[in-house]
Amino acid sequence: MVIREHYLKQIRPFYDSDLVKIITGIRRCGKSVILNQVQDEIKAEGNKCLFLDFDLKPTRNMIPDADALINYVNENIGEEKLYLFLDEIQNVKGWNEACRTLRLYNCSVFISGSNSKLLSKEFTKELSGRYISFRVRPFVYKEALEYASQTGKKYSITDYLVWGGFPAALEQDDINAKRRYLNDLNDTIVYNDLENRYKIRKKEEFERIVDFILISNARVFSAKSIADYMKGKNISVSVPTVIKYLEYLKEAYVISDVALYSPKAKAKLNYYYKLYNEDVSMNSIRVSGSRYDLTHNLENVVLNELLYMGYEVTVYDNKGKEIDFRAEKDGKIYLIQVAYSVAEEKAYEREFSAFSNIDNSVKKIIITNDDIDYSTSTIYHYKLTDFLLMKEL
Repeated sequence: MVIREHYLKQIRPFYDSDLVKIITGIRRCGKSVILNQVQDEIKAEGNKCLFLDFDLKPTRNMIPDADALINYVNENIGEEKLYLFLDEIQNVKGWNEACRTLRLYNCSVFISGSNSKLLSKEFTKELSGRYISFRVRPFVYKEALEYASQTGKKYSITDYLVWGGFPAALEQDDINAKRRYLNDLNDTIVYNDLENRYKIRKKEEFERIVDFILISNARVFSAKSIADYMKGKNISVSVPTVIKYLEYLKEAYVISDVALYSPKAKAKLNYYYKLYNEDVSMNSIRVSGSRYDLTHNLENVVLNELLYMGYEVTVYDNKGKEIDFRAEKDGKIYLIQVAYSVAEEKAYEREFSAFSNIDNSVKKIIITNDDIDYSTSTIYHYKLTDFLLMKEL
């Protein structure tokens, strides 16, 4: 088991808080595992814990609603503080009322739930001012390597660029098994969860748009450009509908959007953005044969790594030349260009010239999959293998 210290160290300061601690993220990214790891730490200190998994039918039958949950906790709480873990809490009718009540007891409440019914906007609506949430993602490459080592498997950079970091996908020994697992997961997240939750009537329209977005990761979009593209495919969809579908995907943690940063306005411009997949496998399962899109997946992997590291990320417009990422944290700013390779002269010129006329007060970085170091006196070249093992830029 990979101890996901990156997340645990964020949660630890709140172990005794009366706020509801919410572990959130895309399906099958390891939320329940982290909930168990938190419990293990608290138990090891001799504290009293109660873990209820509402994915199990006997638990749901015993505790179907808020009143039953409150009564059950009352029977198990004593004079000492109780640390309460509620997994797949959305299966309890009135879960929000139960959490609002239980947090006021001598009780520290931790919850996780399926993104089909416990999406990001629900936290604000149902637990306004009474919660703190922790976003969990599929494995970054460091974690994937550790997991592969524990299970006696190899997982190369190329494997990661194709199959991503969903933990259970790493367990599969062959490509067909990986693809089957990921297709089933995709169907559950995109089609079953979202179509059922939002009662989408035009399912074919929705699925065609989702497929187009997920196979076109790391590209510039606007809602209008997506609507125009679909019109060219004889699918008539309005711009407001596209915006609505994009919001559904973001709420379920399927995609992230990265806005343009304007140096003149010194602010984000939200009418222009690039879309990235939560995990690059969502692109790969949509590819016919083995012509995987390693170039765009590499950029997507870099974005996910920067977000994992805690950087605020935008796209940077250098007087008409796009720089893939402007990353900022703790007052430090980095400009980052990403390419699969700059071994060919044209690629080298194209990628390095994106930094033209930018002074050296900002650190300029280019990340590629090349083994040769192409650093210059003003631009740092990070090999992808080195970047993915970094903790900070």
